[in-house]
Amino acid sequence: MRTVNVRLGPPPQGREYKIHVGHGLIDKAGQLLAEEGLRHKAVIVTDTTVGRLYAARLKQSMAASGFEPALIELPPGEQQKSLETAAELYSRLSDLYAERTTPIVALGGGVIGDLAGFVAATYMRGVPLVQVPTTILSQGDSSIGGKVAVNHGNLKNKIGAFYHPRLTISDVSLLESLSPREVSDGLAEIIKHGMILDAGLFEFIDENLDRILSRDVGKLEHIVGASASIKARVVEEDELDLGPRNVLNYGHTVGHAVESVSNLQVWHGEAVAIGMVAEARIACSLGILEREAVSRLEAVLRKAGLTTQVPDLDRASLLSAMKHDKKVSEGRLKFALPTSIGAVMLTDQVEMSMIEWVLAS
Repeated sequence: MRTVNVRLGPPPQGREYKIHVGHGLIDKAGQLLAEEGLRHKAVIVTDTTVGRLYAARLKQSMAASGFEPALIELPPGEQQKSLETAAELYSRLSDLYAERTTPIVALGGGVIGDLAGFVAATYMRGVPLVQVPTTILSQGDSSIGGKVAVNHGNLKNKIGAFYHPRLTISDVSLLESLSPREVSDGLAEIIKHGMILDAGLFEFIDENLDRILSRDVGKLEHIVGASASIKARVVEEDELDLGPRNVLNYGHTVGHAVESVSNLQVWHGEAVAIGMVAEARIACSLGILEREAVSRLEAVLRKAGLTTQVPDLDRASLLSAMKHDKKVSEGRLKFALPTSIGAVMLTDQVEMSMIEWVLAS
């Protein structure tokens, strides 16, 4: 088991929590929760697909450590990330007499993590949150950093908060149940971390993709742990995403627009992969990134099973979605652009004509 410590804020008010990455951790979850001082009643929030696979094991582990776990199952899908579903969860928590000390345990991928995290942040002004991510995307990225949110209309994560978990438990053995599309989708964010912040991770993924795609547990533990460490380091520097943390938006300025305009038919990681290539092409056109690096990125993404071309979506709608993005400041889009494999810069000096060009190419 590998443990990443996330340290937030300066002493004496500083906070810290652990991200555990390993194999078979779901069966130790109760013990790990108890070690963090959590106890008694707990509420597991999951969807029916994940619940059928793993909820019983999680409940058994928690009960063995003295917890009284209740289970709330929701239908699967991005459409659950809504204020309406959040309101339903508030009612269910109230019916279960959940208290301010009652942890919400989010068992699932990014949708469940974001939704349950948003509810934990706002129910009774905040109850303990434990993340048990079950996808590569959530283990390597979305469960880390404290961003919790719901969507509003077709706009991703428009209503949210910063609310960190008390603990994150990433059991890579749970990734064995993912479909090939889910594996590829999750790899996009980990490849992103390597592309902008860790050339060694990028090289490792490139050299080991076949074994990663075949769910080699050792390789998965390595890339999930490395990705978690990278993101934790950035979050520690800029918890509220006011400056340096903006580099993690690489691929998301274009990617979120593609995801939204496709009515979520393009999955998040798939959209980020498209966005990474589009934004790397912008960096190349600006003269800050070598064409060879763009080609290497495209090759790794394609080998990972990801599309690299902007799909046939209405370009005006894509531009409109980008203008509504939270990365807009004083009317200008802010981009995180790679300058080499493992390095990145922030800029708001990308002209709209260049954005239009890359969307059309």
